[in-house]
Amino acid sequence: MIDYVLQPTQEGELRRRALFWLPVPIPVLGLVHLLVGGTLAAWGWTILLAASVGVGTLLLALVVQPTPLPEGLAPQASARRSLHRFRQITGLRISLALVPVAIGAAASVIGGGMYPLFAALALAWPQLLMALPTFFTITRARRAMEAWGTTAYLWHALSRPARVTWPVVTPLARSWRARRVENSRQAWRRKQEERAWKRAVHEESTQAEDPAADERTRPLRPVGDQGPTDVIPHLDSERGRSSERADGERPTEVLPHLSERESQVRPTRALHHLDGDDRADSTPSDTPRGTVNRARHMLERGGGALGIAVRRTRRGTPSTRRPTSNKP
Repeated sequence: MIDYVLQPTQEGELRRRALFWLPVPIPVLGLVHLLVGGTLAAWGWTILLAASVGVGTLLLALVVQPTPLPEGLAPQASARRSLHRFRQITGLRISLALVPVAIGAAASVIGGGMYPLFAALALAWPQLLMALPTFFTITRARRAMEAWGTTAYLWHALSRPARVTWPVVTPLARSWRARRVENSRQAWRRKQEERAWKRAVHEESTQAEDPAADERTRPLRPVGDQGPTDVIPHLDSERGRSSERADGERPTEVLPHLSERESQVRPTRALHHLDGDDRADSTPSDTPRGTVNRARHMLERGGGALGIAVRRTRRGTPSTRRPTSNKP
């Protein structure tokens, strides 16, 4: 019986949906019994009203069937649509079965007796049983959907796996779990914020108790200043604050390579080929040094132009042979 109810298929889900609403009229019956004081007799029109509503909903549950499937559907689409329409018919039958229960309870309270509710329950419980996915209801629904010639794969769709859920209990449990997880996350965030706040307070109290912490974090003088830089207190304390050199200099001084002695600019060496006439006259032309001097000496002797022999010697003999092609 438990396996029949908790079957993890689409058919089992529809069965659990119908079985969940089956005991609902019982608490309604107990509540109405307390309201009317246990009296059975009631006005006749209230009994007629409850009975007529029950008969109408029972006839609708028997007559109403799923609409036929359109032609030319693929097997996957046919199974999906047939399952959807069978779910709609099951939900409609459950709703039609609960309507007489509500109308009968109201008529019993108005009439002052239990007979209207008894009549409504006698016609409502069969409708809840008709909403169960039995062989009879599934076969009738499949034949109704195949009225236009399209095969309805309803049995295949109902045999698909599904989660074991209940209509009202499962959504409430899911929302309760989600709320519990959110509350735990918020508590963890608050705990982290409290830890961070306590850590910050502890650091501030530590800095207030230790006055030397401000001196250690005091920024030094910028690099661009020409004067001597300040001594870091916690480094100067090891040597002694009062210890200075005999010549009166500070322990830390301006960089030595920037002193006045070496800051004078020295003239660069003059290049011979860039000097004026005075430099050219002072340099002996008999002993040329380097390629530039040799070229200048040749220009002075040859009247300002290189000879043809020199050009041929430097450039080589021109070739008249055509270069070979690299194409295959």
